[in-house]
Amino acid sequence: MKLPKELLNGFIIFIGIGLYFLLMEALGLADLYYLRLINVLFVFYGTQRTLKSNFAEGKTILVSNAVSALITSLTGIFLSIIGLIIYSFSKGGDAYVSSLSKTFLFGGNPSVMTYSISLLFEGIVSAVIVTFMLMLYWDTRYASDKHQN
Repeated sequence: MKLPKELLNGFIIFIGIGLYFLLMEALGLADLYYLRLINVLFVFYGTQRTLKSNFAEGKTILVSNAVSALITSLTGIFLSIIGLIIYSFSKGGDAYVSSLSKTFLFGGNPSVMTYSISLLFEGIVSAVIVTFMLMLYWDTRYASDKHQN
């Protein structure tokens, strides 16, 4: 059974974000919220792989490609949040979360679930933005290629 490319690339996003987070944790940099902005590069990479594959297969319909890209990025985001919840509880739960990103999104001591839900919303927004940006890139690229023939 072959895994759909959206799930496979979403899993690649999850692995990339997870390994990056673990590296930042090992280096003692997990509390620096601005380093989390690099997570979006993994979302770009996985979503780009899906769209590149779709266009290589001749799938050029804007709406179906947008749905495919969004499924890819959201899969990566949801898996990453689930991974964060599991990891946070394994490291001490709320006490662990309070040591992370004290200046980002929160003024007090968030619980694991509050922290995760906030990151989920942040991730969904980044997934939508990445999808729109890549759709504009691929749609424009494909449209200009069609006119040259």
